[in-house]
Amino acid sequence: MVTQFYTASSLDGFIATEDNSLEWLFRQDIDMDGPMAYPAFGAEKGALAMGATTYEWIVENNETWDYISPTWVFTHRELPAKKGGGDVHFTQAAIADVHREMTEAAAGKNIWLLGGGDLVGQFADAGLLDEVWVQFAPVTLGSGAPLLPRALDLELVEVARNRDFMCGRYNVVR
Repeated sequence: MVTQFYTASSLDGFIATEDNSLEWLFRQDIDMDGPMAYPAFGAEKGALAMGATTYEWIVENNETWDYISPTWVFTHRELPAKKGGGDVHFTQAAIADVHREMTEAAAGKNIWLLGGGDLVGQFADAGLLDEVWVQFAPVTLGSGAPLLPRALDLELVEVARNRDFMCGRYNVVR
């Protein structure tokens, strides 16, 4: 079981625009059955965590909640109800405490940190981030939500091309 940050990024290091749009991402060509694509990655996850902004974007831009794994949403405010099934926990608890709950719920499978970069940075600060997977899209945004706003040493362990994306998997160096 590992805790992983899996995301897409612009070449200049942003995961969303300043207004939290991902439209730039959906214009890119990727093979969902290709190397390092989400379906194979997602099959190994047993629990996931996300921030409030990511949760709101998913709820606003999808007709149903498609995540079957238990999900923890870190928030300090009221959030809209999700559409559809799924086991969602809203929390303000400490990262380490929630990580223990997620590990138990994952039952030996991996934990996916869905976003955003600051939340993932908090897991890294607590020594609870093991891997970073980034699919770099052939676009620059100039500004927006940074990929991972922390100083972090990484070791490249896998690289692939998936159509327009340059994909990398890194271990966190402790």
